Amino acid sequence: MNLKEALDSSYENFFTHAPNAKLILLHPDSKLRTVLMAKLMSDSKHRAISYALSPDDVTMQRFVNSLTRHLADYFPLFGRHTYMLPQSIYENAYASVDEIVQTFAQDLTEITQDEFFLILDEYDRSDRADEVQIFVEKLSANLPTNIRLVINSRTLPRLPWAAMIAHGRATLLRDSELVMDNFYGIKNERGVNGIEISALSRGDVIIQNRKIDGWEGHLPRLLFFFTLDRALVTRSEICRSFWPGLDEDQAVNVFHVTKRRLHKAMEYDALVHDESYYHINWELPLYYDIIEFSHMLLVGRTTTDATTRVKAWERAVEIHRAPFLYDHTEDWILQRRKEFKVGFAEAIRNLVVVYSDTKREDEALMLLNKGINLDIHNEDYHRDLMRLYAKLGRRSEIVSHYQRLSDIFRQQNHSFSDETHRLYQELVG
Repeated sequence: MNLKEALDSSYENFFTHAPNAKLILLHPDSKLRTVLMAKLMSDSKHRAISYALSPDDVTMQRFVNSLTRHLADYFPLFGRHTYMLPQSIYENAYASVDEIVQTFAQDLTEITQDEFFLILDEYDRSDRADEVQIFVEKLSANLPTNIRLVINSRTLPRLPWAAMIAHGRATLLRDSELVMDNFYGIKNERGVNGIEISALSRGDVIIQNRKIDGWEGHLPRLLFFFTLDRALVTRSEICRSFWPGLDEDQAVNVFHVTKRRLHKAMEYDALVHDESYYHINWELPLYYDIIEFSHMLLVGRTTTDATTRVKAWERAVEIHRAPFLYDHTEDWILQRRKEFKVGFAEAIRNLVVVYSDTKREDEALMLLNKGINLDIHNEDYHRDLMRLYAKLGRRSEIVSHYQRLSDIFRQQNHSFSDETHRLYQELVG
């Protein structure tokens, strides 16, 4: 295959998968990512705006201000909301990131209804910029429907790719292929002498057939899962997430104590310090249920074979035995839990359609009840359940389900949406 054929194949791959995600990474291993980006910029059929990060983009304030000025060159009215943010809001950017992101997204919403790609070029310049990483992660979840973010980087960005892929808002492209499972450059494989990790449950870790129980508290175990969340993490990210109330020296001291307890529990150095980063020690074969879960969702989304698609969704539902680290309530865990629940609901609802169409309604009902047990406030499940009851002619069960849930929601100061209420009235009226 010559260069033109390879580029055409990569370009076709880009537009096959780009519509299915809000953030597209041109994988660092891609040989054609730079020429592909140039082709996208010159293609008159698609609008693309590129912003090359500079060495000064090390804080959220500098990055947002520079990006805002750059976009204003193309859209003169852009930034009128972002510029109104007080400078003091950046003094504690982590506490204010949601407001900053939502304000920036509001500006994006107002500039145009046309579809376009916003390219962040030379993104590796933000490798050590924790504030930029968290801004981009949150922006990917708040982008207007007509805008997609493209990252071109020489290194793998420090973003939670598995969670973002499960959520359905990110995709990784390596030239003419979609990265399906090796998100962090490490194979996900089971082995007798390896480590088996289950996060879609309480968070069990089994190393060389030995279940780890002697964690000496919950922090060493959570530190292990936090580091698994992405390819690399900085010590400042760890300290900010685990000990936000401590000053830097105190947090670092507690971190080192926690790391020693982690290594003691696992009986090997599970965390490796590499320059400014920490990452999991890949010395032993490692299987992580999160990686397989995200992989199965990708198979379900992309395969053209109906049997393979159904088996992938069934496997995804089987893996998701419980909400992510369900007995913990730390902020980062609650965020990941929401993202994995979205992927879980996607698999269940797709299977319900298949089962309902193939006269397997009892299995569909079981799936919906499993989904409701894990996420009672997801009204998609309730609407699907009522529609299925209606199809089966079980009108009384529609009424009893709706009334029972209404009582539960009332006790929780929650209520059904208008959409759910209208569907109920339509089905029983």
